[in-house]
Amino acid sequence: MALELDSKYNPRGIEKRWYELYESHNAFAPEFGESVGATDPDAEPFCIVIPPPNVTGTLHVGHALDQTIQDVLTRTARKLGRPTLWLPGMDHAGIATQSRVEKSLKEEENLSRHELGRDAFIKRVWDWKEHYGGKILEQQRTMLFSLDWSRQRFTMDEGLSRAVRKVFVDLYKEGLIYRDTRMINWDPVAHTVLSDLEVEHEEGIKGELYHFAYKLSDGSGEVVVATTRPETMLGDTAVAVHPEDARHKGLIGKTVDHPFLDRKIVIVADAELVDPEFGTGAVKITPAHDFNDFEVGKRHNLESITIFDESARVNELGGPFAGLDRFEARKAIKQKLEELGLQRESKEHTLSIGRSQRSQAIVEPMISTQWFVKTGPLAEAAIKAVEKDEIKFFPAQWANLYFSWMREIRDWCISRQLWWGHQIPAWHCANCGHTTVSMDDPSQCESCQSEDISRDEDVLDTWFSSGLWPFSTLGWPENTDDYRQFYPTSVLVTAYDIIFFWVARMIMLGLHFNKKPPFKKVYIHGLMRDEQGRKISKSLGNNVDPADVIEEYGADAYRFFLMATLTEGKDSKYSESRLKGYQNFTNKIWNSSRFVLMNLPEDFAPVADFPGKLALEAEDLWILDRLNQASESMKRTLEEFKFHIATEEVYTFVWNQFCDWYIELIKPRIFGKISEESAESARQTAFYLLKGILGLVHPFMPALSEEIFSYLARIDSKSTGALAAKAPAAAKKSAKKKTGSAAKKSASTSASKKAVSSATSSAVGDSGAPRFLMWEPWPAQIKLKKAQSEQAALLSQLQEIIGAARTVRADTGIAPDKKIRIVVATESKPLKKLIDEKQAAICRLASADSLEVKPKFEPGKSDAFEAFSDGSVYVSLEGLLDIDKELSRIEKDLEKQTKAAAGIEKKLSSSGFLDNAPADVVQKEKLKLEEAKERIAILETARKRLEGLR
Repeated sequence: MALELDSKYNPRGIEKRWYELYESHNAFAPEFGESVGATDPDAEPFCIVIPPPNVTGTLHVGHALDQTIQDVLTRTARKLGRPTLWLPGMDHAGIATQSRVEKSLKEEENLSRHELGRDAFIKRVWDWKEHYGGKILEQQRTMLFSLDWSRQRFTMDEGLSRAVRKVFVDLYKEGLIYRDTRMINWDPVAHTVLSDLEVEHEEGIKGELYHFAYKLSDGSGEVVVATTRPETMLGDTAVAVHPEDARHKGLIGKTVDHPFLDRKIVIVADAELVDPEFGTGAVKITPAHDFNDFEVGKRHNLESITIFDESARVNELGGPFAGLDRFEARKAIKQKLEELGLQRESKEHTLSIGRSQRSQAIVEPMISTQWFVKTGPLAEAAIKAVEKDEIKFFPAQWANLYFSWMREIRDWCISRQLWWGHQIPAWHCANCGHTTVSMDDPSQCESCQSEDISRDEDVLDTWFSSGLWPFSTLGWPENTDDYRQFYPTSVLVTAYDIIFFWVARMIMLGLHFNKKPPFKKVYIHGLMRDEQGRKISKSLGNNVDPADVIEEYGADAYRFFLMATLTEGKDSKYSESRLKGYQNFTNKIWNSSRFVLMNLPEDFAPVADFPGKLALEAEDLWILDRLNQASESMKRTLEEFKFHIATEEVYTFVWNQFCDWYIELIKPRIFGKISEESAESARQTAFYLLKGILGLVHPFMPALSEEIFSYLARIDSKSTGALAAKAPAAAKKSAKKKTGSAAKKSASTSASKKAVSSATSSAVGDSGAPRFLMWEPWPAQIKLKKAQSEQAALLSQLQEIIGAARTVRADTGIAPDKKIRIVVATESKPLKKLIDEKQAAICRLASADSLEVKPKFEPGKSDAFEAFSDGSVYVSLEGLLDIDKELSRIEKDLEKQTKAAAGIEKKLSSSGFLDNAPADVVQKEKLKLEEAKERIAILETARKRLEGLR
């Protein structure tokens, strides 16, 4: 034999070894593809910039799914000869990272960031980032992601910080960034403002609608108001009524007395806010702590009194309640109102509560001076780009959600009261009040030249720098080689939950600063859920750690599973049984490859231009035709993001067509039972097919395919180069054109040549680098002549014949160890000729000891029958089966299965069972019912067939 794979596939060792080899040669860089002649410089470049994970993050199932999609697309693009870049990086994650370091400071040194000071604290964060941040980058390696690590970026590295500053300065000078005092969402735990999108609204919360009375200042009566937040009455500066409400019309302009504070509260008329049909028709107004009340305050020029500090505790303006937490104050105020006889009633009320996406604290509306982006003008261009198909959403329906948000977009609050992040490049003058915004740190006010200026202490929203990611990572604002070649990027892959946070903002900023969209396609995928359809989370106890899955099944099997379960526009379901099934698939590929290799003679040499002058037989032509179909179809389905279809196609081709049919059909030829010429054409075809299979499998299972391919490449190194990458001629010119940083990166690909296995050590190309399957061309088409296509079609009929014989055997209950006698009735002479040629293979696959072909056949009483497309198949049951005995067995089994199905149906129709049994138990019962019904259908078919033979 030429070479032999190990008897068992060991994913852990192979995956680690291949990733180390990839990295040691910088093989993920586009320059590597150029250096080995694998890319066409005239082809459209392919680029994905990875959605940057948080520096604090660890790889979860969402990352695994999202990034496997990107890797499949990237590896496919390489194999299609496109200059390809998948750029890695991390986000500085302002709130998350600062919170992590603050917690560490408090626990280890009992210090707050304020006690440490801003500069010292930021240094601590950088130290933390270097020591503990980026764990996810190593986890990405275990998933075999082909990221170009030589281009790794961080949202706060020098280049990206310069891009952020330029965008801020330019937008400010264009009047698209401004500073204003308005109502904002305040996080009292993280102590920062939040944009509207960072507030998660929790619906259906049971709360209270509390009624209390304000006494009129003139002693003539009272006004009853209702509120869900009694504590905010400390900041009330008005009571609003409808101007046409007869109950309150005469009160407009009067005042009521605050029961706890020395404050008179005016009664105003406001038809825009007040619904006279709701409640008492009078509404308390707290302009500093409610978005609607803030607008009322502006309409009536009311005083806004902020009654909470940054931790949402009542401040000094809260009189006797100062120092209390807002919820403690609520209880105390209600108690005091009751003591004063001002409480009127309380009703249960369903609320919607806003929580901080980061800290989960209940958000407090506050008035604050913040920085905003005027999004209207930016949104117009972003809407048009999608309307004109300059950017396409996949699936297309997600564009509707994008439009609905963009057409109602509000200005974006971009300042955050944090220290970790991009500090706003604005300096405020204490002398004249002017604000200087500049690319360089100023020494004096640009308006009055005073040196008494101080920098704004706030930092920018993390999503601001993330919004520049597609172009800042490629070197913008400099006109770099990468920027010129790879912008706009090809596709953005992301889940639907950040269309607003990130996708829309990247489109707005990308178009504004580059006059081109940041990407051409947006692929939106669903989430991974458990088998019961629940969201996967630690709190539900159904968390799936990718590291554990990889340890048990291997990264290749996990990657294939993720893609196979990814249906268009729907969430995926985690399934342990499917994972095991795809682990079996990796073993199937390994074992079939092992069979091919172990049956190659020592002197085997693949033909240089397959099929050359080989005398291909029907099964060779049939399987080549199937390879052609799979190759073309998979290219199309991957281009359309139909990953589940692509995985199904390659799975069917490998397991069913190659392993179950082709290998079984050629065994008589390989084992020397026909002729040496026939054996050689079978070996050559199997070798060629194996290369094609590895090419199709590679985007999903890179390590497994690289390992097996290395053996093929090693065999090829002894011959005339049958596996050599057929790179476009233009690719050979590309090396002469490389300049600057590209040339330096290319030179790095020939650095270390770590020997990682005996198989890969000699699988090298002309450049001295290993022959990576990743950079080999996508499986090419073998064009069949008309006569060859007809032969391939006949092979399909031969499969029908074998299938018909197997069906009769299964339906009639013939024991597996008993040989059957087959008669094929067909008038097709070409088919008869093929059956005669392949008789040994047919008999072995159908477990038959005789096979006859006749133009016509008169069946006897004991002959079972099954039709196929060009005739009929007859199987004699004489001597093989006692029909009466078999019918009796079937009747007993039918009775048993029918009784079992009825019992399960009764259980599933019981509301008590459905209401009280765990969801997984209910699901198991449903599966048992399906299996019982399938078994009943099979038994009834068998009974009908046997009764016809009596």
